[in-house]
Amino acid sequence: MPYDLGVFDSRADYKSEKQCQRTSFAFYQAVRDLLPVWVLEDMRTMEVFHWEEEGRACSFTPPEAFLYALVHDHQQYANFLLNRYSVGALEMPSQSFCCCQASATPHLTVAVRYNRITILKMIMDSLKDFSDSERQSYLNTRGCFHMQGGKAALHLACELVRPECLIMLLGHGACPYVTDRDGNTPLDCLLNQIRQGEPDMRSKHVCLGYLILFMPKFNFQMKGQLQKNPGLWQSLIGEQAFQWLLELSPPSLFVQAMHKMTQSKPVKQLDSLPDFLKPLDFRLHRYTR
Repeated sequence: MPYDLGVFDSRADYKSEKQCQRTSFAFYQAVRDLLPVWVLEDMRTMEVFHWEEEGRACSFTPPEAFLYALVHDHQQYANFLLNRYSVGALEMPSQSFCCCQASATPHLTVAVRYNRITILKMIMDSLKDFSDSERQSYLNTRGCFHMQGGKAALHLACELVRPECLIMLLGHGACPYVTDRDGNTPLDCLLNQIRQGEPDMRSKHVCLGYLILFMPKFNFQMKGQLQKNPGLWQSLIGEQAFQWLLELSPPSLFVQAMHKMTQSKPVKQLDSLPDFLKPLDFRLHRYTR
């Protein structure tokens, strides 16, 4: 074993908060160092513990281990946990990992925050085991208020300008009209980013194009600001997008066709989308498997 986890003399030693902190950090290091899956599972199930606020030592659950795999992009471990425990790996971690137990599980927003496209696709694939209502709830529920500001995954993808995360979420049925605690839609979050200008305006425009494709009706809070400052916004998002968002002209036939497709049935797999809309990792996986 690459880490000296110590020898415990009695049951009381297991309840020592200091010992739990040491073994917990050992597990964190092991995932960070991308150790083999079998080593990590041996550590998780037999040797490492974290300290709960109730004053007790607990072993790491699959959802907690999956959070570590997300943060450190340990794709093999993430894949193992999802295959072994299915949607159980996406359940709510303990309160020591996520203080807002009434909010959505943090895995989706953590995947977006760290831009873990490959693991995010694994999560999306695992949602086949959810019912339609469970899938919608999982994709659209707001995240932890303290860590994600009460935002859903789509808001975070727009706020952090993550085009591949955004199309992955939209392509699997996330609702583009979900609002945060202040009533902002993902489009509002993105327009705020565009208003700030550089850096990475190209990625911001790509995100805007994705949202337009999945929004048959352009209902958003910042519509009034676009109307009051047409010159500014035309320069920021282009004349065509400006006209569409204010519904001054009809979208192109392609955009209208996309609207019909997304309205007729939920888009649960990115296979339904044209190739040029799919994330690069998804296209490479398709042609190399």
